[in-house]
Amino acid sequence: MTAPVFVVEQVPGGPEFVLEGPEGRHAVSVKRLRAGEDVVLTDGRGHWTEGIVLAAEGKDRLVVTDLTGIREEPRPAPRITVVQALPKGDRGEVAVETMTETGVDAVVPWQAARCITQWKGDRGLKSLAKWRNTAREAGKQSRRVRFPDVADVMTTKQVAALVATADFAAVLHEDRGHSSEPLATVRLPAQGEIVLVVGPEGGVSPDELAVFAAAGARTCRLGASVLRTSTAGTAATALLLGRTGRWS
Repeated sequence: MTAPVFVVEQVPGGPEFVLEGPEGRHAVSVKRLRAGEDVVLTDGRGHWTEGIVLAAEGKDRLVVTDLTGIREEPRPAPRITVVQALPKGDRGEVAVETMTETGVDAVVPWQAARCITQWKGDRGLKSLAKWRNTAREAGKQSRRVRFPDVADVMTTKQVAALVATADFAAVLHEDRGHSSEPLATVRLPAQGEIVLVVGPEGGVSPDELAVFAAAGARTCRLGASVLRTSTAGTAATALLLGRTGRWS
C-alpha cells in the first residue's frame, strides 16, 4: 500500500518538517501514524516529497524526517476536463469524488438550462466550496499529488468558449433521435486538452447542443445504456484514460 498523503501549503525541502493544524490532527488522531511509517507531503499542485515519521506529539503534531527533496509530477497529457451539469442533492459531490479518484484533471460546474439545482448567492458559494473540498479529500484518499482544479460555475456561453479552445471536445448525449458516435472509437489527441460535457438529469437541450456544436464539440455516447449524470463523467474519464495510455 502506498504512503498516506497530507497537504501542505508549500512542500518542504527537508530534512525535517512538523505537520500541524488540521492535517497534523488527521495524521496523529485519525490515522494514528507512528514512528517509522512513511508519509507523502504535497501541495496538491504536483509538488511532493516523501519522508518517515520521527514522532507523533500530542494530538496534532507529526514530526517527519528523512525528506527526499522536492519532486514534481509531470503535467498530464492529454489533460481531461469534465464539464459537469449541477445534479440534485449531493450527487455533485459524488461525481467530483469518483472522477477525482479515477484521475480527472479538472471539473467545471455548469448551470445548464435543465438543471433543477441553482447555484446562487451564498448557497452557490457553499456548494462550490463543497466540490473543491471533495476534490481535495478524494485526491488525498486516492494518493494523488496533483488534485483536479474545480472552476467557478459556468454558463452555457462560458462552457462553449472553453470547448472552442480544446483540442478535442464532446458532449455526452444518449438520444436515439440525435446522431452520435461512440466515445470508445473517436480519434483523440495525444497532447493538449480534452473537454467532455455531461448534461443534467433532464439532458442537454437542443439549443445547448447547437451552441456546443458551433464551438466545435462532437456528440458522443458511452454505450448502449444511459448513465446517471453523477456517474457518466467518471465512466467517460476512465475510458479516456485507458485510450490515451494514461492508465497503463
